[in-house]
Amino acid sequence: MKRLMDGAAATVETVAAFCLALVTLTVFVSAIGRYLFASPIPDSFDVSRLLLGLAIAWGFAVLGFRGGHICVDLLAEALPSGPRRWVEVLAQAVLLIFTVLLAWKVLSRVESAYASGEATFDLRLPVWPLVAGIWAGFAAAVVTTAAGLVVLLKGGRLEGLDPQEDTHE
Repeated sequence: MKRLMDGAAATVETVAAFCLALVTLTVFVSAIGRYLFASPIPDSFDVSRLLLGLAIAWGFAVLGFRGGHICVDLLAEALPSGPRRWVEVLAQAVLLIFTVLLAWKVLSRVESAYASGEATFDLRLPVWPLVAGIWAGFAAAVVTTAAGLVVLLKGGRLEGLDPQEDTHE
């Protein structure tokens, strides 16, 4: 399962990186167009903010499995390895609950954007497909975070956590 999840995480990282590259390119080209030719890319603001949301959501999907999120482990570092493992499991479970709630709220945003026919300002492009892509990133985050919890419960470690054995025992 770990090999499959590593491959999925690499794919998810690629999607997030691609979205971030598109944001960078869109903002750069639009700024050049605005200042050199007095003609920015239409809807560049809306498109770049939605692409940035895609990059964040898909990047978030990797955090739950690789354990690369920001951790304040003052308590955990002071504990022996057994209790430390349970603190990590508890933290992963809390992250899973948060991720499920976030995905659920973004799904309601997708439904709202679709039902209202929300569109970009200049070109009137429908917004819901990009918001659905953001939701898909958070849905993937639910899966990867749950997989990370399973890895921890089976005694494994997430890649972002310190792989060194406990020296406090």
